Amino acid sequence: MPLASFHPAVARWFQHRFGEPTTPQRLGWDAIRQGRHTLIAAPTGSGKTLAAFLHSLDQLLREGLEGPLPDETRVVYVSPLKALSADIHLNLAEPRREIRRVSEEMGVEAPRITAAIRSGDTPAAERAAMIRKPPHILVTTPESLYLLLTAQRSRDMLRTVRTVIVDEIHAVVESRRGAHLALTLERLAHVARLPVQRIGLSATVKPIEEVGE
Repeated sequence: MPLASFHPAVARWFQHRFGEPTTPQRLGWDAIRQGRHTLIAAPTGSGKTLAAFLHSLDQLLREGLEGPLPDETRVVYVSPLKALSADIHLNLAEPRREIRRVSEEMGVEAPRITAAIRSGDTPAAERAAMIRKPPHILVTTPESLYLLLTAQRSRDMLRTVRTVIVDEIHAVVESRRGAHLALTLERLAHVARLPVQRIGLSATVKPIEEVGE
């Protein structure tokens, strides 16, 4: 059972909402669960986003059930498109809310898993608030992630990151922007206290072997 490795609340929510996992989700979860850097190349609508995020949501839920879930950024989602970042931020609200609801229906007091978006459009007050109380999931752009790593206080916020998800990787891989992002990810790996797992997502990436490397 592809969902058997997830917490029962996560598995129940997924089955009720989607039924059976897609092939990219099954294969992606296997690789991510093993701690491997993973590139998921699959058509639009095949569930790549949940393939990338669900393991992290599961881990955050389990940690919060064992004890207080600290206000630490664990996942960074990077998109080259600000509009896509905003969409992902909104789309993450449903699984976070619904998994918590299902947990409570099962008699489990689930933690509140937080998410925030940081881009060039984020107001200064919101930027300051996320420094004071970091979200568990940070949705951002390559340029904003670079800026976060250059300032001491925001760099400290990234020391707890364990997973970085790069979406639409084909949009940056052959450009100067992609080279800049690659350097930024190396800086993030240097800043983080624990090894950072990298997950790439794309519908059209070619050649897949080079991009995976």
